[in-house]
Amino acid sequence: MNWNWRILAATAYDIAAALAAWSCAYWLRFNFDIPPLFAESMRSSLWVVLPLQGLIFYSFGLYRGIWRFASIPDLRRIAVASGTAALATPVALFMVNRLHEVPRSALVLDPLLLVLMMGGGRFVYRAWKDGHLFSPRQLDAMPVLVLGAGEAAAALLRDLARNPRWQVMGLLDDDEGKVGRQIHGANVLGRLEDLPVHARRLNVQHAIVAMPGVGVGVRRHAIEIAVGAGLQALTVPALGDVLSGKVSVSEVRQVELEDLLGREAVQLDDAGLHGLLGGKVVLVTGAGGSIGSELCRQVARFGPARLICFDQSEYALYKIGEEFAVRLPDLATCYAVGDVRDETRLTQVFAAHRPQLVFHAAAYKHVPLMEQENAWQAVRNNVLGTYRVAQVAIANGAEECVLVSTDKAVNPTNVMGASKRLAEQVCRALQAGAGATRFVTVRFGNVLGSSGSVIPKFREQIAAGGPMTVTHPDIVRYFMLIPEAAQLVLQAGLMGRGGELLVLDMGEPVKIVDLARDMIRLSGYTEEEIGIEFAGLRPGEKLYEELLADSETTLPTPHPKLRIAKADGAPDAAWLAALERWLAVPVRDEAEVKAGLRQWVPEYRPVEH
Repeated sequence: MNWNWRILAATAYDIAAALAAWSCAYWLRFNFDIPPLFAESMRSSLWVVLPLQGLIFYSFGLYRGIWRFASIPDLRRIAVASGTAALATPVALFMVNRLHEVPRSALVLDPLLLVLMMGGGRFVYRAWKDGHLFSPRQLDAMPVLVLGAGEAAAALLRDLARNPRWQVMGLLDDDEGKVGRQIHGANVLGRLEDLPVHARRLNVQHAIVAMPGVGVGVRRHAIEIAVGAGLQALTVPALGDVLSGKVSVSEVRQVELEDLLGREAVQLDDAGLHGLLGGKVVLVTGAGGSIGSELCRQVARFGPARLICFDQSEYALYKIGEEFAVRLPDLATCYAVGDVRDETRLTQVFAAHRPQLVFHAAAYKHVPLMEQENAWQAVRNNVLGTYRVAQVAIANGAEECVLVSTDKAVNPTNVMGASKRLAEQVCRALQAGAGATRFVTVRFGNVLGSSGSVIPKFREQIAAGGPMTVTHPDIVRYFMLIPEAAQLVLQAGLMGRGGELLVLDMGEPVKIVDLARDMIRLSGYTEEEIGIEFAGLRPGEKLYEELLADSETTLPTPHPKLRIAKADGAPDAAWLAALERWLAVPVRDEAEVKAGLRQWVPEYRPVEH
């Protein structure tokens, strides 16, 4: 053990405590009036007691602990060391002077006083450092109420006691058995519905929702109560992040829209996914995008032999490469820049790394941007790119290729949706001659926070002072979180046997105008301060999305959030050959593209605004 001034100070304190305990044992024995003969015995015996007890304290490791984090294990070591001293001290004194003029009651009192003084000193120091004792910094702390009175709230209180920013005024919880009790000195004041009353009484402007382990609906209800009471709502990190050690429970953050729209955690077949992905070479196209990058993170959890990140954006690959270099330095990775339409580049990458599993997430997906001048680029990227990836996967013996599709492919009204529908058909057509390669398509709706989605745009508009623009008061969309979407894509890959189209359970659709109003409230403004304007539907946009085409029905799967769509028969080889000839033309204008899409996708009905 390296000695430093803190260890020396702790040693000096314990020796002083041993001196005080031995002296106090005599004083208590004689009611603070020690006869001269026993006083001389007390002084002379110190030359035996102090070195002996100091050696025992050191041998029991009392100076390895840090007083700042003193806890029950430290108290246990002190108790054991004091008990050992209680046995060793009379033996040593007997050998020196046969316990001459040493009161027997002092030998009993001494170890009790040792535990009290040594343990008490450590815990008083920790209480001072944690802010449980009065400190001037508490005068500047902001009062806050904590919603929830479980283990997360208890951990939060411990951490916030060391944080000069906050002063916890109380807790609220719907468990009636906790009301009126205390957690780390903070009172459980009442139920969650009582928040407005206690906030006014205590002059509190902030509330921290500390319930990471409960259902999403309960957390959402607590957040809505806080926002409805005019408080700034904060929340603790997700339970998984806290348990994994990524963050501390005290790293509170503002409540985001994702917290209100969040869904129950996905239950993954971890054992099955380890079998699917563990030790395999996995390639993800569009690896720098919102879904692609999250797919890479989720795949990395299951120990692939190598992860190949394929994207045409140099910067996107650089960003995810930097992230993995820090978080997963031992993961074997390859960052391949390339276009999914470039068969030569795809062949080169597949030949070099022989991926066994392919997740095809690369796509142009911004509806208005792809609707007019960029229509042919959307078709070639989304359809020809899928065709090329699938062909190369078959040629190189890949076990499975999973296409990430969209609900906009159902009864499409825009070029982007029609191109993704055509990509789905390509995979179904290729399955018949795919040999050992399985093709699985996964279809889902919007993901919160993805690049080009409405949420980042709303944040920018609020930061600029408004107004917020919504296309139509009745427009609705399905939403899910990016990690949830990526996890379900992996689960779909595990379940696929070849040729399936799996549809994710998106829950209930959400009105975009309601999202805008929630974001205004969460940002601490009123709708009158920011304002909402309706700009009209954009090119190719429709009021609602569908997850199934008119001719499709679904069957349940073993996973509650995945269903298999039953579609009409797959296109044949002649259809595929004709499509390839159509896609081979390098340039087509918008009218020509839309006319062709009407032929290839009969349910495509372009809208004009």
